[in-house]
Amino acid sequence: MKNLRIKSARAAKDLSQQQLADLVGVSRQTINAIELGNYNPTIKLCLALCKALDKTLDELFWEDNETP
Repeated sequence: MKNLRIKSARAAKDLSQQQLADLVGVSRQTINAIELGNYNPTIKLCLALCKALDKTLDELFWEDNETP
């Protein structure tokens, strides 16, 4: 499932995939794979993404059953 929440939060902070990747210490390809739903990040990476994007785990990663 695509993670549009991360993409949206990244865009709201005017960050490119590369800039976000640099902030959390991964490759741009990793950020792209997370946004596309092709990679499940570790909890450590999830927390780093939350910190970089000023969001909570729930805001970025909680799966709502009502969302297709």
